Amino acid sequence: MSSSTSDFGGKPARRWLRGTPQALAVTAGVAALTLLVDQGTKALAIADLREDERIALIGDLLGLQLAFNPGAILSFGAGSTLAITIFTVLSVLALIVAATRLRSLLAATGVGFILGGGLGNLVDRMVAPPAPGRGMVTDFIAYGDLFIGNLADVALGVGVGLLLLLGLRSWLRARRSESNARAAPSSNPEVSSLSRTP
Repeated sequence: MSSSTSDFGGKPARRWLRGTPQALAVTAGVAALTLLVDQGTKALAIADLREDERIALIGDLLGLQLAFNPGAILSFGAGSTLAITIFTVLSVLALIVAATRLRSLLAATGVGFILGGGLGNLVDRMVAPPAPGRGMVTDFIAYGDLFIGNLADVALGVGVGLLLLLGLRSWLRARRSESNARAAPSSNPEVSSLSRTP
């Protein structure tokens, strides 16, 4: 039998795909849509917003203002743009590998948001001035006086939130199963007869 077929059914072996094709498709679709929306909104921000002027959306709490960030969130690591770029590339590669192992559609959606957000900011770092790998990320969503972010950052937060929700749900299921197992009567006839002995 050819090495390109599996041992059962003669179907091509997908050794690289440990998860389901549906989950991988969801991850790719969410990541692509996130990347498209992120880059589109950044282009609009560059065209229509200014660095020295803020447009209020919800009073002083939320607004629109153009900013270019050489660092990570809250401008941390502003002097380490290249290191952040390398870390982002490695993270994106790890997420792509993880996407091939997913079986849960909720997990696939979460990973898709994180992957799309990471790619959105990575594109900026690779193509924006001042140099490839050292480019500044375009931000435009001003959260009061705290920081200015973008939709890639929002996608990262949503993705992490979904994965935390999935982890919490799995933990609650495990606790419920453990409680049910402890409460269930023993199926061992010897133990059952002993429990009935006066």
